[in-house]
Amino acid sequence: MTHKTEKATFAGGCFWCMVHPFDEEPGILGVVSGYTGGTTVNPTYEQVCSGKTGHVEAVEITFDPEIFSYQKLLGLYWQQIDPTDSGGQFHDRGSSYRTAIFYHGEQQRKQAQESKEALESSGRFNKPVVTEIVPAGTFYPAEKDHQDYYRKNPLHYRLYRQGSGRDDYIRKHWQVKKDENELRRKLTPLQYHVTQEKGTESPFENAYWNNREKGIYVDIVSGEPLFSTNDQYDAGCGWPSFTRPLSEGRLTAAADGSHGMVRTEVHSQFGDSHLGHVFEDGPDPDGLRYCINSAALRFIPEKNLETEGYGEYKGLFI
Repeated sequence: MTHKTEKATFAGGCFWCMVHPFDEEPGILGVVSGYTGGTTVNPTYEQVCSGKTGHVEAVEITFDPEIFSYQKLLGLYWQQIDPTDSGGQFHDRGSSYRTAIFYHGEQQRKQAQESKEALESSGRFNKPVVTEIVPAGTFYPAEKDHQDYYRKNPLHYRLYRQGSGRDDYIRKHWQVKKDENELRRKLTPLQYHVTQEKGTESPFENAYWNNREKGIYVDIVSGEPLFSTNDQYDAGCGWPSFTRPLSEGRLTAAADGSHGMVRTEVHSQFGDSHLGHVFEDGPDPDGLRYCINSAALRFIPEKNLETEGYGEYKGLFI
């Protein structure tokens, strides 16, 4: 079935960092880095960075609204930026790095305004939200070197994000605010031990190590969608194993030197739940094995995706 596609245009500082969060989501057909909002025709990166063209660095997203709605795009957009900063984003300063939502049509304008007002009234920030909501104009794709930068230069991209202060800001403002007593009431002792104390459950004696039902796994604490059974395989280790996450942007990684080993530990981005580890002994195409504790996950069967609020992932199982 062919659905009608739409465009969404967002400015959020350096466009390298605004592609990855959207690129791997279901229903996203393409994300292009470029320039918009200015007067110069076909500006170059150097011209835009000078601040003299009026353009901002932005991304133009082609999406299927029946799979991933504009409201969900807006929610994801706010989680990538500092909407209270009118002078740039993080260590990138100047007008070309300001934030803005460029709406395509009256419906997008209304949804963007409602989303902004909801964010302002949420109390999440102690300063006004200054992100502009303006009509979309001509969008000029950026030079080839700037397209899909996170794929072409993954190490530099990660270092840049971290060094710019973007990742720390996102964690500070969007991670789940944890109350230890509430978590202990919500979670079983094993779930708490695994997610909050970096514990490990017993192999072959956990809920999902040999799961054969189709569906996705979400963080037991935050509900973030993390893995799909499409990427699950039997690694023989006794824990759920995956070749990849639903989106790398939903995970954070850190070196783990415990138990006399050097491993890479993975956490959920917003729940900051300890999930398990990622190893380089997996199958093709990337050779990765995400070895994850069942106790850190909640399974959503394919048949329940819509009712549980994860309907955009139904397309994974067609």
